[in-house]
Amino acid sequence: MKKFLLATVALAALGATAPALGADLGARPYYNKAPAYAAPLYNWTGFYIGGHVGGAFSGSNAFNGLVLSDYSARLMGGVQAGADWQFEPNWVVGAEGQYSWLGRNNLNAVFPTGLAFTSDQRALASITARVGYTWGPGLVYVKGGYAYSDNRDTLTLAGAPVAFALDTDHRNGYTVGAGVEYMITQNWSAKGEYQYYNFGDTRFVTPAVLVPFGSFHNEEHTLKLGVNYRFNFGGPVVARY
Repeated sequence: MKKFLLATVALAALGATAPALGADLGARPYYNKAPAYAAPLYNWTGFYIGGHVGGAFSGSNAFNGLVLSDYSARLMGGVQAGADWQFEPNWVVGAEGQYSWLGRNNLNAVFPTGLAFTSDQRALASITARVGYTWGPGLVYVKGGYAYSDNRDTLTLAGAPVAFALDTDHRNGYTVGAGVEYMITQNWSAKGEYQYYNFGDTRFVTPAVLVPFGSFHNEEHTLKLGVNYRFNFGGPVVARY
């Protein structure tokens, strides 16, 4: 009986001290799982419109050295519009249309016969495909396609117009180029670009007196800085880790 009473007292004492011991040990720690990290990736997929300024520089374009004045370097400015698609996930393909107005560019050739030829190139245009590689906000690309030259040709003798014919109108050609574009915000990007235009060789068919003077070459080198406003599809891409 005494042993039973002693055991009961011991259990009661242990029960009384258990809460104090638990308080000394402290609360059980709670571990909250950290949320998944989402890194924003820039999305190049979508349509865009924009504008550009720069300079145009003519290549060699003379009738056997008979060019007396050639405004080969002049200002240019224009507009562009296009669409891109990003895939794989760092490659971008797209298409772009571009139109650039040119400052004064009169190619003047005076022949020994007294005939004077003037070619006034007023604008350049192109429709190109492009492919690029992107790393976040940056994009490096190459482009190429169809080119158009808005030019007006005249032939005069002592200031009076003379009828003539060329074997080509040197308006249609091809273009290639390369550039870098950087996405400043989700919707705005800036770019720098080099573009080369080639419109082939042109020679006189009539009058016959000018046929022996051969042909002149039509090519342009351009440097442009531009900005685009982008209508992105679906906002930025999100990669989860």
